[in-house]
Amino acid sequence: MSVRLYTIIKAASTLALIAAAAPVAPATRDAGARFVEAREAFRSGERVHLARVAESLRDTEFAPWVDHWRLRLRIEEDSFAGVREFLERESGSYLAEKLRGEWLRQLGKRQDWKTFQQEYSSLAQPDQELVCYALQARLAKQQDATALDEARPLWFNAIDLPDACQPLMDRLLADKRLDAEDIWTRVRRLVEVRKFSAARTVAKQLPPEHTIDPRKLDVATDNPARYLAKQLPNFAATRPGRELALFAVVRLSRTDPDAAATRWRAIEEHYEAADRAYAWGQIAWQAAQNHEPAALAWYALTEGTRLSDEQHAWHARAALRVQDWSALTKAVERMPSRLAGQPEWIYWLGRAQLTRGHHDEARAQFLKIAGRPGFYGNLADDELGRPIAIPARAEPSTDEELAEAEANPGLRRALAVLRTDLGAEMRIEAIREWAWYLRGMDDRQLLAAAEFARRQGAIDRAIATAERTQFQHDYTLRYPAPFRAEVAAKAREASLDDAWVYGLMRQESRFVTEARSSVGARGLMQLMPATARWVAHKINFSGYHPSRVTEMDTNVTLGTSYLKMVLEVLDNQPVLASAAYNAGPNRAQKWRGSQALEGAIYAETIPFGETRDYVKKVMSNAVVYSALFEEKPQSLKTRLGVVRPAGAADDEVIELP
Repeated sequence: MSVRLYTIIKAASTLALIAAAAPVAPATRDAGARFVEAREAFRSGERVHLARVAESLRDTEFAPWVDHWRLRLRIEEDSFAGVREFLERESGSYLAEKLRGEWLRQLGKRQDWKTFQQEYSSLAQPDQELVCYALQARLAKQQDATALDEARPLWFNAIDLPDACQPLMDRLLADKRLDAEDIWTRVRRLVEVRKFSAARTVAKQLPPEHTIDPRKLDVATDNPARYLAKQLPNFAATRPGRELALFAVVRLSRTDPDAAATRWRAIEEHYEAADRAYAWGQIAWQAAQNHEPAALAWYALTEGTRLSDEQHAWHARAALRVQDWSALTKAVERMPSRLAGQPEWIYWLGRAQLTRGHHDEARAQFLKIAGRPGFYGNLADDELGRPIAIPARAEPSTDEELAEAEANPGLRRALAVLRTDLGAEMRIEAIREWAWYLRGMDDRQLLAAAEFARRQGAIDRAIATAERTQFQHDYTLRYPAPFRAEVAAKAREASLDDAWVYGLMRQESRFVTEARSSVGARGLMQLMPATARWVAHKINFSGYHPSRVTEMDTNVTLGTSYLKMVLEVLDNQPVLASAAYNAGPNRAQKWRGSQALEGAIYAETIPFGETRDYVKKVMSNAVVYSALFEEKPQSLKTRLGVVRPAGAADDEVIELP
């Protein structure tokens, strides 16, 4: 990377900060306040107040949102006056899509199938509820005998069915398109995911000879160990008796896979082969997430049963955890092709082939994902001897390209909403609206939209937009480094790698200083209130107050200090510390193995999906920032290192928040 590129990073960061800090014009500020007022009027159902505020926002970017809310209230009252006019005026917009969806929902509830079908074809992204209404419409008008065929998979695949789908399920049952075996399958699935009330409801559809006593179902699912201990000798004489015992084994496996395996061995002779394989699949899945060595042996007993994607993935992770490369190969080859084609399993299959001496096959696997941004693309580059470097920077957006982005009313409105104080719900809506208008953009248009967002101080939108490019890239937009001097200084004070700090910060907040998570974490480094208070006390932070936690200097000071503490108690291993920052140091320590693990294996076998994804992204981000800052190629595999095995000292509880 050239010195010019690093200069661009600094300039981009400075411009973003200037844009973010620029004072909002009084008219814009007033409009934002009125928009917040309009939102509250909509949520309270105050139509008269909403109409009054709407008039004051008539010529602002917020006007379509307010009109949308006014029409939403009408639709809820079963009045559709003005809806068609709005849809024509806002044709192709995010708000038109949202309003058409609400209108269709109301039409479905009214069973106005003629109007529903006229409008449904104009909907770009129907949700499950609207899909079910569309199937109902086809059935009601007797237009398509295949509607029930399309509805049938929902019985097996969808956990939480919208009310709109229930008439279809009732029709499938009434027409005998679902038999007792199908009903048992759904009850099992609901028990697996702890939807016990729904399981009881579905079980009522079983034929009389299969009736389940709801009280026994409650005991089997609430206290499975007790239920199995008191199992009646003749439990296997009936299908309900066998199913209840099976449910209890499945539930017990969630907390104690070993105990579940012991109980299952004692009764599995009473079950058919498919049921035995199903139970072992559930037990093996839970054992794999607990890093129990027996998981692989239990997975070997699942031949003949259909595993879920999660079960397949944990079969491979169980093999990876003990570095059984032959078993890993078999696990990946057993996956459905769409799952085996994901980057992680392409990479690990290549590693398995490499370990077994199949160098050409391994190289072919690595080439499939090499060069892609992200954790496994980076690792594939490492295996091919291609150090990770920054792609050539695309030509800057022209004035014409920028003018086109700035003139996009949807993009402008999304940014305007993001600048208001409307909380997480409307922030999500603004992000969705922004993404809506990115659909179909080519690389040049995406880069212009990203630059537009950056100039407006919306660094998170700049990142999300620049990440979409396929052939032309600008990593100064994908990986910005705002507050460069200040963050680098704080990292040095804590003896931390600033590339890692930026990698973590990018994942935590996308550099939104006021970012707040659903659980209350705040600021650039997403500090929980209790953690911020504890760290402030530990480092004698002068003048700390909770209200200051989103201030850049305060947040980065506390965040880097905490990150340093976590790193020190976890062997100075960034992989472990990254996991700890997300899930807590005691969990990160617990996930260490009994043998040394590559950092990549440790990351892939983290039981929490959110933390697993988080650690991969933080470490991959760090490699990119290091390449940007140091102006030389990097190796992710080297940065990940090796996580030493857990020892006796690791059993101690780490006293960090």
